[in-house]
Amino acid sequence: MSNISPLWKAFWIAVAGAVLATFAILTLQPFLDRVPHLPDQGAAWYYWKRIDPDWASRATAWGFYLAHQIFFWGLIWWAVRHRDELRDRGRMHAVNWIGLIGTFAFIGLHYLQTAVWYDGLAQDTSVFSSQISVIFLLIIVLMIEAPRRGLFFGYGGGWLKTLRPMLIRYHGYYFAWAVIYTYWFHPMETTPGHLLGFFYTFLLLIQGAFVFTRVHTNKWWTVTLEASVLVHGVTVALVAGQEIWPMFLFGFAAMFIVTQMHGLGLSRPVRGVILAVFAGSVYVVYSERGWAQLNEIIRIPVIDYGLLAILGGLAIWLTRRRRKAA
Repeated sequence: MSNISPLWKAFWIAVAGAVLATFAILTLQPFLDRVPHLPDQGAAWYYWKRIDPDWASRATAWGFYLAHQIFFWGLIWWAVRHRDELRDRGRMHAVNWIGLIGTFAFIGLHYLQTAVWYDGLAQDTSVFSSQISVIFLLIIVLMIEAPRRGLFFGYGGGWLKTLRPMLIRYHGYYFAWAVIYTYWFHPMETTPGHLLGFFYTFLLLIQGAFVFTRVHTNKWWTVTLEASVLVHGVTVALVAGQEIWPMFLFGFAAMFIVTQMHGLGLSRPVRGVILAVFAGSVYVVYSERGWAQLNEIIRIPVIDYGLLAILGGLAIWLTRRRRKAA
């Protein structure tokens, strides 16, 4: 590790901390075993919440969430306001250290909140709100990256170029809300889906803490964060006994093949091998599952690209209208 720059050393130490924090959640099991739950009531029901919420459980869940939100928004505001002082993207700045220290402090606070009060924002909000917030986050990433890597096999992203400066300048505020809201939506449970979800959230929080550094814009790191939703989605579906796990597996894999991998500079043969593995896996799974279910592969891409077209088109229309009015 001696040849690694201090910036990347800090990054890998932070990732190692995220791994340790994820394993630390397992130590909550004795506290979790004491928490009763109501029977599962369907897709719109969030199972992991108190059956007897009180003022303390709500005050800590919402209070700690708001403190975390204000902290991160303040961090972004300060970094944007002083961006000229952060021109050296190859090193850690004070704002990055504050972001990392704050991130792990709020991990500890969430651990404490689960152990003592066991509740989250799910008690008062829809289970779909957390999912939708992350979906829009991923779509905004597609919009930001589209002018650089395209939308379809390296092409088709130029029409979003006019939005890129605005998205780059303000995306952090939405991303911080989506990630932190989702983070406090759940108590720290020990199911495989929760553990992977919290680890993924820790990584997203770390990404935010490295604002205005080369880590924050490293294409391999950012595409890893994009594609990791595949692992989480498949794991949650399998643990829940849902038969639609191939929708998450092949849907997000299709997003990687159609769009995400084209920003990595991979050679044509490498991309061809990835596509061949994808096609072979589809054949193996659906020759047994039934070809009538093949539409599962396109559900997630259709939703994501459809929402992107709507949001991107609306944003461009509003921007042009504002310019004409000015």
